[in-house]
Amino acid sequence: MRSLITIVLIIMTGSAAAADLFIYPNMGQDPEQQRRDRFECHVWAARQSGFDPSTYQAPQPVRYPPLVRREHSDLNPVTGAAGGAAAGAVGGAIAGDAGKGAAIGAGVGAVLGAFHTLMRQDEQRDRRVEMREQRVQQEAETQQLRDDYNRAISACLEGRGYTVK
Repeated sequence: MRSLITIVLIIMTGSAAAADLFIYPNMGQDPEQQRRDRFECHVWAARQSGFDPSTYQAPQPVRYPPLVRREHSDLNPVTGAAGGAAAGAVGGAIAGDAGKGAAIGAGVGAVLGAFHTLMRQDEQRDRRVEMREQRVQQEAETQQLRDDYNRAISACLEGRGYTVK
């Protein structure tokens, strides 16, 4: 009988938080009185806690715009080396040794390309960490609101002659 009453109360409110509570009438309250008490206590608990589990919608995760591409941020070691070699060859030709300039340019370009790739990976990792931290914080805040609501509705129902666990 107790399980049936709990299931009816949960279905009646559509409340996810109510699934955490087991409510038993101690004073022979009939089903109509139980519905009325449950509804009135729900309204009171929602006002007291600032949380209504029957209308609550989880916040959407923050969506970041795509990373802004800085000038030359698409460099990787290969394209950096190729571009550096070309620029180095031109510079080396002016100085009299195109081959040496190309080799130096390729090395510098590869290092810059690798550096830009690492910076981009760091930015992506930082975003993932920030999003994870936000989600954990939102979940903790929501759980606190649910706990406040459950304490409030329990106090109300116990005051009306119910056992709430």
